[in-house]
Amino acid sequence: MRLKMHGTLSAAALGQHLGTTGEAARQQLLRLAEEGLVEARSLSAGVGRPTQQWSLTAAAQARFPDTHAALTVQLLDIVRSQLGEGALDTIIATREAETRQAYEGAVANATDLKDRVAALADLRSREGYMAEWSEQPDGTLLLIENHCPICAAATACQGFCRAELEVFRAVIGPGATVERSEHIVSGGRRCTYTITEEPAS
Repeated sequence: MRLKMHGTLSAAALGQHLGTTGEAARQQLLRLAEEGLVEARSLSAGVGRPTQQWSLTAAAQARFPDTHAALTVQLLDIVRSQLGEGALDTIIATREAETRQAYEGAVANATDLKDRVAALADLRSREGYMAEWSEQPDGTLLLIENHCPICAAATACQGFCRAELEVFRAVIGPGATVERSEHIVSGGRRCTYTITEEPAS
């Protein structure tokens, strides 16, 4: 709460806010860092040892009240009821096209399938999906998203999930198949995509 209210702080400054020592605050910060809720960066202020400045991560920010999900669902319902499914399809298609263009530009320098999947996982993580990828013993690649920041919108309109799968297929390219094997909206713990390289003809 102190970091949310006051922004980036050193352990010493946080200790002052909490009425305790800087070392006690640092121990609390280290525990929060292990949970992925805070992160530190070193800040040099002239002569002497750099100080560590602590701030909240995106995971910690998500713990604070946020009504954007309810607003998004409300807006989707208004578009659907007032303008029709066609208007909603146009919105989704426009978002899909813009996302595809941005992703294709970001992975343009990836030379092989693993590089493209790694680049895609990095893009998705930066967008809040907590994405990672791995290679299975049979050579199949998995793209795993442990969080869905648009879950409310995707639940209200499955078109978002369909569009994202199509974007992944376009970005990965014609030399591989991409299938969703786990789906948060369908009750899964995460979204998982199985990526299989097609044999050269």
